[in-house]
Amino acid sequence: METQELHRGRLIDHLQLVVRDLAASKRFYEAIFRVLDVPIGGVGEGYFWADELFISSADSPAALGKLTGRHHLAFQAKDHAMVEAFYKAGLADGGTDNGAPGERPYHPGYYAAFLLDPDGNNIEAVYHGPHTRSAASVKITF
Repeated sequence: METQELHRGRLIDHLQLVVRDLAASKRFYEAIFRVLDVPIGGVGEGYFWADELFISSADSPAALGKLTGRHHLAFQAKDHAMVEAFYKAGLADGGTDNGAPGERPYHPGYYAAFLLDPDGNNIEAVYHGPHTRSAASVKITF
């Protein structure tokens, strides 16, 4: 068995979105993940994944033939420039504007942009302001 390495946050183990058009979703997510510096972790028959997010077609074994409903996913950005690049990349590759980059009233320094993916999911990139992280991610090797 090949060694596999995963990076995980603290709250969510994984999410799955079941989409109508896997190719359109793959173009959109590859574009925004390039900007967010998140590699596509794998691709298989009817699915692809990146870190904790799995995206599949309705006919994949994990989907059981059902599309997921509309969801809101927020991805961490390193700075304002990354939020802006996320927004431009997503618009260029199939996303729809749902809130241009800018400060939001959630807390001081909350800088975000929102896009609708090809299935209408509300996808956000957010920078919470200057901060220090104890680690880039939790690293799991097996």
